[in-house]
Amino acid sequence: MKNNLFIISKNGYKYILYTLFAALVFWLLDLEFFSFSAFVLALFFMYSFRNPERENTFLDDKAVVSPVDGTVKSIDTLESGEYAYRIVIESDYRNVGILRIPLSGHLENVKTTRGARTSKKSKLFYDLNERAELLFVDTHNNKIKVLHRLKQSFAPIAIEIPVRETLHKGTRYGFATNSVTELYLPKNFRLDTKVNNEVQAVHSLIGYFT
Repeated sequence: MKNNLFIISKNGYKYILYTLFAALVFWLLDLEFFSFSAFVLALFFMYSFRNPERENTFLDDKAVVSPVDGTVKSIDTLESGEYAYRIVIESDYRNVGILRIPLSGHLENVKTTRGARTSKKSKLFYDLNERAELLFVDTHNNKIKVLHRLKQSFAPIAIEIPVRETLHKGTRYGFATNSVTELYLPKNFRLDTKVNNEVQAVHSLIGYFT
């Protein structure tokens, strides 16, 4: 994200301004209940799009940090393919939605697919829901895949970093609220997290490349 250091993410400006404008209009029309409801909704959007400053404390260039806030729901061992582990992190509206780069290196490629925003319980969740798939490569050519998939979210996924530009661990790269994130890690990775851990983007260690 381009030097977005304000306490509210720019992704939320339109939601907040529209609801504050609606609150003002309802107030001028003496519709107090609707004015109050719109104002409360604006406060909810302010909270959802909060943009706290965070410092990377994991300076080892082989360390990988969480790109999102949330709870580790599962850690799976993959038997075949390029990746050996899959970590699933689930986020909700209580979590900060700012996405942060998990390693120092560059973004190899990104693919965003707009789609539905059904409940995670839906049979269509994995096939139809909006998602963004990113491939990060560190300075030692180690790769991890990050897949963000929305649940019942009011806001779309926003990915705001260029491909192949040098990136620093912990830098903001987008926004996704009420989502599920999957991290795909290779065989030369040592995990340093476990199921049910509460993680914070940048502040929580996922593990190390060996």
